Amino acid sequence: MAKNSVWQDDYWLMLMQAYLRRPVGMKPVYSREMVELSMELHIHPKALNRRMQQIDRLETPRIERIWKQYSTNPKRLARAVRLLREMNGFGAADDFYEGVEVQETFERDFRPLAEDKRFTPAMLIILLDLYYQLTPSTMISETPDVGEVAKLLKISADEVVDVLNIYQLCDPYLNRVDINYQPLLAPCQEIWQRFDGDEGITLHQTADEIRVFFK
Repeated sequence: MAKNSVWQDDYWLMLMQAYLRRPVGMKPVYSREMVELSMELHIHPKALNRRMQQIDRLETPRIERIWKQYSTNPKRLARAVRLLREMNGFGAADDFYEGVEVQETFERDFRPLAEDKRFTPAMLIILLDLYYQLTPSTMISETPDVGEVAKLLKISADEVVDVLNIYQLCDPYLNRVDINYQPLLAPCQEIWQRFDGDEGITLHQTADEIRVFFK
């Protein structure tokens, strides 16, 4: 049986701490701190973003009370969050979820691939977006766009090219054949199929949002 996360009022403290980090205010959906908190709580970053908008607007009396109590006292807030994390389920997440199947969705995108731990599905999404911006002849390490993405993802330009070449195997219009075994072929095919048919619109938007995580 899958365990679906349910929002708890205590989570407001953790989300407010993220909100109050400089620069104070709304954080990008896929900023590193939002993704890490999302993975900790097993709540999608977009769901946390909607909750953070409530903080930004001081939308409820409860949020107003928490804001008055903690917004000018970050040390007090840090103590409260630290205590919360020391409770069951935080700091001992493996024990908390032992024997329970946790249904993961977005979390998998930010975890290293079993086939090649240098890459995550999130990285492959950005690389697929790059693939659609280039032609096969420009999928070389000397291409400026390749270098820029390599710098963003903190990998070499040659590693970027390797993935672009694997995506050529996924491209039905090229009819390329996998002569040598490519461990990343299956993960790349999965990403390709996820965005197949969206005419690049959803892919580009998703890749653009995820880029923030790597900056």
